[in-house]
Amino acid sequence: MPHDPQLDCPLCRSPGPEPFFADARDYYRCGVCQLVFVPLRFVLSPAEEKSVYDQHQNSPDDAGYRTFLSRLCDPICQRLAPGSRGLDFGSGPGPTLSVILTEAGHQVAIYDPFYAPDQSPLRPPPEALYDFITASEVVEHLRHPGAELERLWRILNPGGLLGVMTKRVLDREAFSRWHYKNDPTHIRFFSAATFEYLAEHWRAELAIVGDDVVLFRKSALR
Repeated sequence: MPHDPQLDCPLCRSPGPEPFFADARDYYRCGVCQLVFVPLRFVLSPAEEKSVYDQHQNSPDDAGYRTFLSRLCDPICQRLAPGSRGLDFGSGPGPTLSVILTEAGHQVAIYDPFYAPDQSPLRPPPEALYDFITASEVVEHLRHPGAELERLWRILNPGGLLGVMTKRVLDREAFSRWHYKNDPTHIRFFSAATFEYLAEHWRAELAIVGDDVVLFRKSALR
């Protein structure tokens, strides 16, 4: 078969993924990093994508939402020095994780392509890299997760933490019944094996925390 660039893995750029599942969309799995993804023809336009996010009702005043975010916030805070400096990447229409982390005594910048689009937090000077970066319910939406995650990794201090919250792929049978894949803005699906691939690629320490949180610690030598 001729090479189809749309089917190159959006995380590791490997060609030739295998068909994984099909419903209203086609899903492929990369044989190298194990990412499951939909081709770009199924990706919403930015306007369509934002119209979905505009319906979200997240707020720092929502106790249930705070409890949800604690699954990422708590293990991050347990590993941070007091007064650490961080970035909440993909902060959403009602930034909340940054508020919780600020209440815990940390300094937190935010970035979101739709709701906080100023890109200066993504370009810190070398003397002001981040001690931690959070991405809560973000990576499943990224058109180009490889490029985006590499950019975040570059602006993280040696010894720093990257915390990711996203539900994980288990196997094809579970995927067939999985509500998470039915959100049209969810286009990239990570498994434990995908995170292990990234940890090896970055030479990072990986901690898998619960069902939907992983932490990468950047080597202090890099």
